[in-house]
Amino acid sequence: MRLTFCGAARTVTGSKHLLELAGGRRLLLDCGLYQGRRAEADHLNRHFPFDPATIDAVLLSHAHIDHAGLLPKLWKEGFRGRIYATHATVDLCGLMLLDSAYIQEKDVAFVNKLHRKKGLPPVEPLYREADAEGVLAHFVGVAYGTPFSPVEGVEVVYRDAGHILGSATMVLTVREGRRTVRLGFTGDVGNPGRPILRDPEPMMDCDYLISESTYGGEEHDPPGRTKERLADVIARTSGRGGKVIIPAFAVGRTQEIVYALDQLWNEGRLPPIPVYVDSPLAVNATGIYAAHPECYDRDLRRYLLADNDPFGFERLTYIRDVAKSKALNGQHVPMVIISASGMCEAGRILHHLRNNIEDRRNTVMIVGYCADHTLGKRIVERRPEVRIFGEPHALRAEVVVMNSLSA
Repeated sequence: MRLTFCGAARTVTGSKHLLELAGGRRLLLDCGLYQGRRAEADHLNRHFPFDPATIDAVLLSHAHIDHAGLLPKLWKEGFRGRIYATHATVDLCGLMLLDSAYIQEKDVAFVNKLHRKKGLPPVEPLYREADAEGVLAHFVGVAYGTPFSPVEGVEVVYRDAGHILGSATMVLTVREGRRTVRLGFTGDVGNPGRPILRDPEPMMDCDYLISESTYGGEEHDPPGRTKERLADVIARTSGRGGKVIIPAFAVGRTQEIVYALDQLWNEGRLPPIPVYVDSPLAVNATGIYAAHPECYDRDLRRYLLADNDPFGFERLTYIRDVAKSKALNGQHVPMVIISASGMCEAGRILHHLRNNIEDRRNTVMIVGYCADHTLGKRIVERRPEVRIFGEPHALRAEVVVMNSLSA
């Protein structure tokens, strides 16, 4: 048995671990996109340190792009095996990978427009929508707690990781000759007591454990403080006539925030201002969350007895249409805008930041991890000036970092 860490080692994002076994069997644990400095990220994402055609199967922990985002490129370069994931992860990847491909193509079109003006050669996207569609046909849905065999001599069991909908830890029982080894892989593990999802299941039957440790040296605020912080920030910002801008991952973080706001609304603790979820991907992902109640924790199951829609309330509007998204920036009244991406590197959040970050009445609330060298990280660091779409903008808005939601 040989294990090679091909990503997410001495850094965060780009989760990708190659397990080579006797007889030439090769498994890949996750296949994530690296996120960080543009040039470095592009280089790392364009070159696999192995031949994709030699991979027999992929074991996927969850749908976030830093764990699944290079699967279309893996397929593009010759992978034709199966990808094993929970049923909810299969559904989410159907959205996430197509959305990622769209972003790849759109970004490259913009870059090539600049290249033409400078007489530089065009560049190719990492992958296209056709590649995402191709790899999605290779997904196999599996249930929590049900053993399966991706290759001969290996049995795998997925357990609930409590990170996002469908997220899984896994234990691989590997038999090589007379030797049996139990190898655990956590992917991303959620914090106990977080809303919506069940707590992560313990992993006690491993000889070796591969674990991500993004927050290994930090203590988070208790999850119970999320509602109190949200209520306080929204009341304070709306009281001075400002907007609350929340960059949030479309899958996981957006649903947690909306659920907390739904509870605050039912408790009469939200001011009567509009709340917008401005992200087509988040809108679609919320529909998938609603379709998988088997993943909910007991608290949400009880909540559903009184409120059959935990992701919707009177003042909440979901926006898909581009024109309606743009119209928000012409409305100079208190509101809450939740938009992707969480690290502020792409998506509609960039437009909302560009139009609101220089106004002292407004608040930017960071609710998730932001990798080094991202716009989100620069906002967390409260840089006096940040660049958005290549243009400098003074950071005058209040910045609030809420780590009780960090997974």
